[in-house]
Amino acid sequence: MTPELETRLRDAGLDPQAVDDLVRTALAEDGEVDVTSEPIFGPDHVSTGEFTARQDGVAAGLPVAEVVLEALAERYGDVALERRAADGQRVRAGDVLLAATGPTLALLRAERTVLNLLTHLSGIASLTRRWADALDGTKARVRDTRKTLPGMRGLQKYAVRCGGGVNHRMGLHDAALIKDNHVAAAGSVTKAYQAIRARYPDLHIQVECDTLEQVREALEAGARSILLDNMTVGQLTDAVHLVGDRAELEASGGLTFDGARDVAVTGVDYLAVGALTHSAPALDIGLDFVGRSLG
Repeated sequence: MTPELETRLRDAGLDPQAVDDLVRTALAEDGEVDVTSEPIFGPDHVSTGEFTARQDGVAAGLPVAEVVLEALAERYGDVALERRAADGQRVRAGDVLLAATGPTLALLRAERTVLNLLTHLSGIASLTRRWADALDGTKARVRDTRKTLPGMRGLQKYAVRCGGGVNHRMGLHDAALIKDNHVAAAGSVTKAYQAIRARYPDLHIQVECDTLEQVREALEAGARSILLDNMTVGQLTDAVHLVGDRAELEASGGLTFDGARDVAVTGVDYLAVGALTHSAPALDIGLDFVGRSLG
């Protein structure tokens, strides 16, 4: 990986080594031989391909696409890239996101891996942007969850950021979230909260509450971040009035795009939407060879 590309990934909040490992795992799934392309094209055959949006949306994953093409350049020869869009940019159907010129064998081997990543990540960014736009004018922001594909969490949460969303915790290590099963096993919200605070005095702790009674208990225990789970708009409004400015509030559970704004205007700070990562439809993107191939 070139130092320039590594820097771009780091600046985006991504781990270059993790991205490289994922890309190489994805490429390995296709095997060592391309029995379709290799009989047709020699190593000196050169083409230009354009990765083009087929529908409107938000781009995400373009530096990752470059990692794929750089990895294949090690085997087939250099691929020249022309960036025509940036992650987080709104794109229209017909817009070229990235152009690549290099060995035809490299472009054909890269095609599906690049598109698998680009369409998925751009789909997440596009869905997140819809939610973010729906909340515009309120103080609420849309936030993701840990409902991510194994090995893809860093990239999926990055795509959420590209779409204007906010990341929740990255794992079980960087913030505590006391959920119903913790409360059931510990005996109460207070016992669970106090145990974590005693072990980790400075850790961010969020408490999931199903009722206003639990909200009161969480506040009394010292909670400054509360997740309001499966509450109606009326219950959310009551919780906002009860809490005031004593804690940040996040609505979660059963949220729909059509009802997003109604939830936001209650005064909550965040809407937790697992669908951003687990159910985002892919953004249609394709690779088109252009001009006259040589070789």
